[in-house]
Amino acid sequence: MQRIGLTGGIAAGKSVAARRLAARGAVVVDHDVLAREAVLPGSAGLDAVVEAFGPEVLTADGVLDRPALGRVVFSDPAARARLDAIVHPVVRRLAAEREAAAAAADPSAVVVHDIPLLVETGQADRFHLVVVVHAPAVLRVERLVRLRGMERSDAEARVAAQARDEARLEVADVVLDGTGQDADLERQVDDLWERLAQERDAETGAGLT
Repeated sequence: MQRIGLTGGIAAGKSVAARRLAARGAVVVDHDVLAREAVLPGSAGLDAVVEAFGPEVLTADGVLDRPALGRVVFSDPAARARLDAIVHPVVRRLAAEREAAAAAADPSAVVVHDIPLLVETGQADRFHLVVVVHAPAVLRVERLVRLRGMERSDAEARVAAQARDEARLEVADVVLDGTGQDADLERQVDDLWERLAQERDAETGAGLT
């Protein structure tokens, strides 16, 4: 089994890369999806979030109000740390369960962990390969404003709350250029997938798998 950590700053193109990897046959474990599972209604995770931040982070239906919570944590590093301490352990447990299931189904699977905060949570050394989708922070802010309709101040706060570009690049084994069109990034993913396939074939031939 090949274990890959995929990361990139918000609006860099990481989701495009993850979808392409899944289309090529990778098992993608989306840690953002797991983070949502961790705070579903009725979960211990949601109870802990409400205890930490108050009932105003819930909608009238008792669901986590993500925009309301985001306004609190993305402008307050201490609040963000409190949230991370609640959610991250649950996400890691769920991710380990997904990976174990993939390995049981196919021992030669390529498992890609899609982790927005891979660098921030110190997980770079957990993977055989770390892939970073890179686009400069200024471009990512512009994308958030233009494509997602965010206020510029909110977009800048979201970008600033994540690791600096230099920190992600420092841990990267592979850097994919996310500054162009989706098709450009998809071609880079295809090239990476072919290299990974060649490595698997070479290891198999050498009796290493």
